[in-house]
Amino acid sequence: MVGGTTNHNQIAGNVYKLFPLNIDDQDYYVYIESVKLWLSEHNIYTYPDVIVIKDKPIHHGKSKSNVINPQIIIEVLSSSTEAYDRGDKFEYYRSLPTFQEYILIEQDRYSITQYIKQDHNSWLVNFHTGEDAILKLGSVNWKISLKDIYQRIDFEAVEEDS
Repeated sequence: MVGGTTNHNQIAGNVYKLFPLNIDDQDYYVYIESVKLWLSEHNIYTYPDVIVIKDKPIHHGKSKSNVINPQIIIEVLSSSTEAYDRGDKFEYYRSLPTFQEYILIEQDRYSITQYIKQDHNSWLVNFHTGEDAILKLGSVNWKISLKDIYQRIDFEAVEEDS
């Protein structure tokens, strides 16, 4: 997110840094903030905070700055984007056939909402709260503590994004 807070950037960076590039002999590519996601059904690009792609990225057109095949999308919520991230943007993302999991991370408290695709129109939702909670991904064999996701976050100095 352009113009995000230091907490926003730190959380996205923590997830990016800690996500393994190989799980169960399967390669993953992880991108942060500046890679565009092309949503052909809606004719728009978005800039997810973190994108996880299984196998190799597939690009839209000749540009290497955009992709079309995310498995996991992670957004760090802010006051100015939360409604869009939870609403229209999630609807847009669901139009992607490779999209399996959506993670929404609040930046002002230990709180994560996780959506895991069950079938074409059905999503399981999990809520993870508190410093000792563990986020276990549903589409990939990987888990991470909220303590690690929120490493170096100062909840008392939450800044408003511009």
